[in-house]
Amino acid sequence: MKNKIIFIFCILVAQTIVFAQDNKAKNPLIYADVPDMSIIRVDDTYYMSSTTMHVNPGVPIMKSTDLVNWKLVNYAYETLEDDNDRLNLDNGKNDYGRGSWASCLRLHNGIYYLSTFSGTTGRTYIYSTKNIEKGPWKKVVLNHSYHDHSILFDDDGKVYMVWGAGKLEIIELNKDLSGVKEETKRVLIENASAPAGNNIMLSSEGSQLFKVNGKYYLFNINWPRGGMRTVIIHRADNINGPWEGKVGLQDQGVAQGGLIDTPDGRWFSYLFRDAGGVGRIPYLVPVKWENGWPILGENGKVPEYLDLPPSKGLIPGIVNSDEFTRKKSDAALPLVWQWNHNPNNSLWSVRERKGYLRLKTARIDSSFVQAKNTLTQRTFGPESSAATLVEVSKMKEGDIAGLCLLQKEYGLIAVKIENGAKKIVMMDAVKGIPKEVASVALNQDKVYFKAECDFKNKADKGKFYYSLDGKNWIGIGNAINMPYSIPHFMGYRFGLFNYATKNVGGYADFDYFHIDDKI
Repeated sequence: MKNKIIFIFCILVAQTIVFAQDNKAKNPLIYADVPDMSIIRVDDTYYMSSTTMHVNPGVPIMKSTDLVNWKLVNYAYETLEDDNDRLNLDNGKNDYGRGSWASCLRLHNGIYYLSTFSGTTGRTYIYSTKNIEKGPWKKVVLNHSYHDHSILFDDDGKVYMVWGAGKLEIIELNKDLSGVKEETKRVLIENASAPAGNNIMLSSEGSQLFKVNGKYYLFNINWPRGGMRTVIIHRADNINGPWEGKVGLQDQGVAQGGLIDTPDGRWFSYLFRDAGGVGRIPYLVPVKWENGWPILGENGKVPEYLDLPPSKGLIPGIVNSDEFTRKKSDAALPLVWQWNHNPNNSLWSVRERKGYLRLKTARIDSSFVQAKNTLTQRTFGPESSAATLVEVSKMKEGDIAGLCLLQKEYGLIAVKIENGAKKIVMMDAVKGIPKEVASVALNQDKVYFKAECDFKNKADKGKFYYSLDGKNWIGIGNAINMPYSIPHFMGYRFGLFNYATKNVGGYADFDYFHIDDKI
C-alpha cells in the first residue's frame, strides 16, 4: 500500500511539472529565421524589427504584448531600391545574402525610427513614422554603410550612432537623423573583442547601445576561434568612456542582441542562435542586475523555460496559409509573404482569377535562383510542411512552375513543359548545382504538391510529394539536405514560382498555400 501511495505521488508530481512547463514560454522563442532582432517596449506593447536581406518587402516589424507571441504588422520598405541589377535579378546578377542587414528600432518624442544598412548599395537607410503599424514612412539615405550600427537618443539631446567590427566607432547624427556630423566621428573602443581573448575568429560586431539608470551599455557578439558565439558587454559612465568589458554569456552559441524590460520591472536579453537549415532563431534569457552589470541567464546558462506566457505557435502571426481569396478592401498579399528579390508587379495577381495566385512569365531565365517573382514564406521547426494546388493549362514550352525549398542548395517539385508534354519533376541543387533527380508524366491540368521539412536536432532534411487527387500522396526523388549557406545567409523558405526557359507569356495558377507545423 505504501509503495502504491509513493507511486501515485510521483505521478502527480510529474504531471504537475509537465503542466507547469506547458504553461511557460520555451526556448527557442521563435523556431524560425528571425535574426538580428531589435526590440523596444511602448507601455505594455513590444515591437521588434529583424533582418530579411534580399527578400521584399523588407525589414519586418512584429508586435507582441508578452515577448513570446509575435505578429507581423508592417515592413519598413517595399523595395530598398528599384534601379539595381542585383536587387532586381537582372543581367545575371543577384543579391543573395546581402540586401539590407541588421536594423535598429527606436522611439523618440513620438516618432519611431528604424534604420538599416546595405552592403549592396553602400548606404544606410533611416525610416521614420508616427505610426509604426500603418506608416507612412519617411526615408533618409546616408551615403555610407554603417555596419551593424546602433542608435541612441541621449538625455542631453544628442543622437549617437555606434558601428563597426572589432574596432567600434561612434558619430553624432543630426537631431532629426537627417544626416551625420562628420567632425564628431571617432573610435569608441579600439578592440571590443578583448574580453574574449586574443584568438578571435569573428571580431565583435552587432552593436546594440542602451542607457540604463544613467550608465551606457553596449552589447556585441564575437566568436573565439575553437569556441562559440559569445555575448560581449561593455559599460561606461560617460559615452566617451572609459569603457570596461566582460563576457556576458557563452552558452550554446546563443548571442547577438540586447536588453528589454517588462512593465513589471523584469529584464530579459533577446539573442539568437545559428540553428542550421531553419536559420537563425531567437532566444530570450532572464537578466538580473548585480553591481551595475546585467547578468544574463541562469547560472550562466540559457534556460529552456521562461517565466512568460506559453507560445501559441507561429501560425498565423509569422507564417500562415492562404486561400488567395480577396475582398476589395484586402491587401493583395498578407504580410507573411515576401518576394525573392524585387518583384515585377505586372507579372502576378490575386485578382485576375478569383481565389488564385497567378504567376506570369515575361522573360527567359536560365536558372531557378535567377527567376523573378518567387513568392516565399519562412520554413519553421521542429517540423513544417506546405502544400499547394497548381493549374498548368496555360503554361508554355519550357515553363517550370511549382513549390520549392529555397536556399543555395535548394530543392523543388514542379510541372515542366517539355516537347509539348507535361511532366512532374523533382530537382535538387547540391553545392548549388541544379540536377533533375526524378520525373513522371502528367496527363492532367491540375496537380497537388507538398514539401516537408525536418529540423529536429538539426536533421535539416526536406522531402517532396505530389498527388493527382489531393488525397493520395506520392513521394518523388530523394530527400534533400538543407544546409545553411552563407551565400544566401537565410533559413530555407517555402516558395511558389513559375519561370520560362524558352517562351514567354505563359502563366500558372495556384489555388492555395497550406502551411502546417507537422509533417
